[in-house]
Amino acid sequence: MAGRNGRTVRDLRRANRAVVLQRLYFDGPLSRFELGPVTGLSSGSVSNVVADLVADGLVEEAGSVDSDGGRPRTLLRVAPGAGHMIGVDVGETRVRVELFDLTLTELARAERPLEQQRYDVEVIVGHIRDGIAEVLAGAGIDPEQLLGVGIGVPGIVERTPGSGAVVHGQTIGWDAVPLEALLRSTSQLPDGVRYFIDNGAKTLGQAEMWFGAGRGARNAIVVLFGSGVGACLVTPEVEHGRAVEWGHLTVRVRGRRCRCGALGCLEAYAGAESLLERWREEGGRPPEGADEETALTAMLAAAYPSGGGAADPVALAVLEETAEYLGAGLSDLINLFQPERILIGGWAGLQLGARFLPAVRRHAASYALRHPAEKVTIELGRLGPDAVTVGAAILPLADFFARGGRRLEPAPEGPVPAWQTALEERL
Repeated sequence: MAGRNGRTVRDLRRANRAVVLQRLYFDGPLSRFELGPVTGLSSGSVSNVVADLVADGLVEEAGSVDSDGGRPRTLLRVAPGAGHMIGVDVGETRVRVELFDLTLTELARAERPLEQQRYDVEVIVGHIRDGIAEVLAGAGIDPEQLLGVGIGVPGIVERTPGSGAVVHGQTIGWDAVPLEALLRSTSQLPDGVRYFIDNGAKTLGQAEMWFGAGRGARNAIVVLFGSGVGACLVTPEVEHGRAVEWGHLTVRVRGRRCRCGALGCLEAYAGAESLLERWREEGGRPPEGADEETALTAMLAAAYPSGGGAADPVALAVLEETAEYLGAGLSDLINLFQPERILIGGWAGLQLGARFLPAVRRHAASYALRHPAEKVTIELGRLGPDAVTVGAAILPLADFFARGGRRLEPAPEGPVPAWQTALEERL
């Protein structure tokens, strides 16, 4: 039965379960007494919801604490084995697949390096499919226990009624690739296991906001700095973040050609691929046949030699110019969105690390408007190279929480009875 605001009793129960689960997940273990104030529910509602969650195997006891003069209070926590998620990072140098329990403890991982024709769609689909099978077999997990598979990809993700998630990855040659349909047609997963496909910068942002350097911030931008650059914007209006194609902001009219085909994009100056290309053009010599990660490590060693050796002036100049372009690009984000935090992640951002950060901060402040620049902090992300994968696994987890910890019910076979349709219309 629906109330005046359109919410049914079922909606209310789902919302109550969701808020209790989330508070136990982020702040637990907690007692029933502590759950009341942090959820806003009455003691009776807390008791009913907890009993329901315990019966479903989602919540378990985790010891007890002494109370003020009364009986010890039982602590509760989310049961780690109550569900499992898979996170996939379709990155620039490899496809990484990780299996997690409900508390995002890693149980197994598989990695597939990307070499020649690295973004061939069939190759990527095969790597994802085989990686999923490998981690499930390695941990001995039944596919039926999965809450879903989250996948972070480069490009714009569009959701369509017929094909599900379709990826427009102009920089990697993907033109309306029906990735979800391709995975579904070749996967051995049960039909009830959903795929959650989104931009890699957004999954990185989701991870940093839930568990990393973004916790507690209401307005933040998380930057993915890899072969190219992207960003995720998080505001009170966009709570779960929105990917923005920041790397294709024009920073130089008639400038260098970007991977997307346009001229003068930020990515043509600030991405690791362009950084290494400019080093080669100026006479730099990265290791023959090395992948981008290895080549960038060599460039950093040349620019900042250990043991007091002479620095490579070309490598140093290219890195300093890249810091200025990156800082100028961040100034646009500061002026447009006025965030309280900017976090830099991605494999290249982590490699450049603390050595690169002071110059980026300095240039961002010099190019941005003074008032918003004084209010923002620019830091590195805290979750390391697995952040995109963790964020991808959060996608099915967030959906699970939104449904109050209820698994998706299989769709009924055959036509829906007329009496059920009439009842739903009346409700």
